[in-house]
Amino acid sequence: MDKDLQRRVIFGGMALAIFIPILMMGGPLLQIGMGLLAMLGVHELLQMKGLKTTTLEGILAMLAAFVLTIPLENYLKFLPVDGNVVAYGLVVFVLLGATVLGKNYSFEDAAYPIAASFYVGIGFNALLDARVAGFDKVLLALFIVWATDSGAYLVGRRYGVRRLAPRVSPNKTVEGSIGGVVSAVLVTVIFMLFDKNVAAPYHLPVMLLLAVFFSIAGQFGDLVESAIKRHFDVKDSGKFIPGHGGVLDRFDSMLFVFPLMHFFGLF
Repeated sequence: MDKDLQRRVIFGGMALAIFIPILMMGGPLLQIGMGLLAMLGVHELLQMKGLKTTTLEGILAMLAAFVLTIPLENYLKFLPVDGNVVAYGLVVFVLLGATVLGKNYSFEDAAYPIAASFYVGIGFNALLDARVAGFDKVLLALFIVWATDSGAYLVGRRYGVRRLAPRVSPNKTVEGSIGGVVSAVLVTVIFMLFDKNVAAPYHLPVMLLLAVFFSIAGQFGDLVESAIKRHFDVKDSGKFIPGHGGVLDRFDSMLFVFPLMHFFGLF
């Protein structure tokens, strides 16, 4: 094992040793933790564009992601059921208000931090929704993403020939993508053999089709983040985990998969 791979394995293992127990506990600690990760994700997006997060614009963008992520109504009882969405909207209104108050601040300037906060916040919010539905639901989503990544890497490395998206990510191949989908389907079968309720209200045949869809969506989420990094000419979104890059590098696929699983009523 070369030093780079060894470093990735060590720090990846340490990150999982922290993340999984917090995920198991759930509750306020997980919610605040995911909110902070969402803020860090927005920080990475702003940095890629060369925007400072110490400005009012940066603080508001990170705050928007935080309030969209966590269930604010659990803590501020006067808020409605969708309190986090209402609070997010208010922060967005403030960002838009800067187009009136700032002389050189246009709608286009405000659009990027708003889009960044929504892109990150909605994914982490769906992760928390999954945890409320059950720890097994979160694990299913995570293992679909992890199996897709691992399968795509291993198959692509050995059999990859045809480039999947050469303009965005030259190393990804069609063969690797198929390997990722097959891996995700196998993981879903294993989960359903041990826990039939994990895919409720769907039975095995439908869930396998959905697993294919979620795997493709996860790969697309990865490609979206690759496109953002290529546009801004950066290698990694940040340095959150040594050897693994930033928050977005680790959660890019999940930001797409969790909302889609929520849309299909899996939690």
